Amino acid sequence: MTELVTLSKKELNRLDVIQRVVARRMTQVEAAQYLGVTDRQIRRLVDAYKTEGAQGLVSAKGGKRSNHQLASDLTDRVVALIEQHYADFGPTLAHEKLVERHGLLLSVESVRQLMINAGLWQTRKQRAKRVYQPRYRRDCLGELIQIDGSSHPWFEERGDKCTLLVFIDDATSTLMHAQFVCEESTFSYFTATHAYLERHGKPVAFYSDQHSTFRVNKKGATTGNGMTQFGRAMHELNIDIICANSSQAKGRVERANKTLQERLVIELRLENIHSMAAANAFLPQFIDDYNRRFAKPPKNDKDVHRPLSEHNHLDRLLSWQEQRTVSNSLTIQYDRVLFLLAPTEFSRGLKRQKVTVYDYPDGRLEIGYEGQLLPYTVFDKVSQVNQAEIVSNKRLGSALAFAKQRQKSTSYQRSKGAPHRQDQGRNLFI
Repeated sequence: MTELVTLSKKELNRLDVIQRVVARRMTQVEAAQYLGVTDRQIRRLVDAYKTEGAQGLVSAKGGKRSNHQLASDLTDRVVALIEQHYADFGPTLAHEKLVERHGLLLSVESVRQLMINAGLWQTRKQRAKRVYQPRYRRDCLGELIQIDGSSHPWFEERGDKCTLLVFIDDATSTLMHAQFVCEESTFSYFTATHAYLERHGKPVAFYSDQHSTFRVNKKGATTGNGMTQFGRAMHELNIDIICANSSQAKGRVERANKTLQERLVIELRLENIHSMAAANAFLPQFIDDYNRRFAKPPKNDKDVHRPLSEHNHLDRLLSWQEQRTVSNSLTIQYDRVLFLLAPTEFSRGLKRQKVTVYDYPDGRLEIGYEGQLLPYTVFDKVSQVNQAEIVSNKRLGSALAFAKQRQKSTSYQRSKGAPHRQDQGRNLFI
């Protein structure tokens, strides 16, 4: 009676190689290289084949329990504990509690596999993907303006990488405004929004992502009332800010960014533009052509942009505003600089009162109290000391641009044999 031998695919391949070695159609060295084992292992397999035939190549571990497999009573206990106490826990947290509270020393992966097999946890492939259904456009122009910043090598290898701030109308997909800036920051949005409001008026709402310019994402980013600086300015202008929960939610501006990264880059290349100043001068021409191609008519022809009123002082509203307390010596501190208020009759009555510092995007500073500006001078007690600058995040882009410009200037001066010149002032980054 013929004996039936069951071989795995790997063992069947070994059998074919060992038979070739026994028939002298292949050397032991060649067989070892082909199977990825040592010559000594090949000799063992040849001896086993000659003694027992194909049965000698069958693994002795077949059908036996793995040495690393958990005991069935242990797995039953772990699954029961998880179902009873930690059914809504993730594998990592469940593993921690099993170790801390029950003394069960299992690996995180073992707990994960047990939870998957018991139906208590789903892998990423098993989880249903979130469905993003399309949203109808708004009815009127100016009802909702999607804003976003697109950091991209707009000038390719001809210039530095920069960011394009984009304002897209939700109702018509009209490119309302675009502006190149060094980085996506509060000051850059102040500058771009100023230009937008002067041209179109006040929209009902801006629709943005959850960038820290629009939303308080951590402590210390507020003006004391739970709003960012940009949020405070929009609140005073009666413009709502709505933050999208995902990039798909503001898909119109995202798709516009993709189109701009294709078309605008090529147009800038054809015009041989390699600076932000030249690119911003070219943008109005490009925006008109873009809107002729891609803008759509609104459902309602009404433009809901509101005109700016006389009391909307954009320059002051779109500035970084912080309050400081006047000392008994008529001084205040802002951004590590000491300011001396002129000792006028009005300012003498402001001791221990709070005044507002207006920090403008162009670097100007003003100090005011209830709308009245106060004259001041700067007390520069460390002007002779060359110290490392501490720059806040709102000025980081300007600081880097200034450092790069100064390094180029210094390199040129030293190449000409000129001495190194130190720039002095209140603050190089304001």
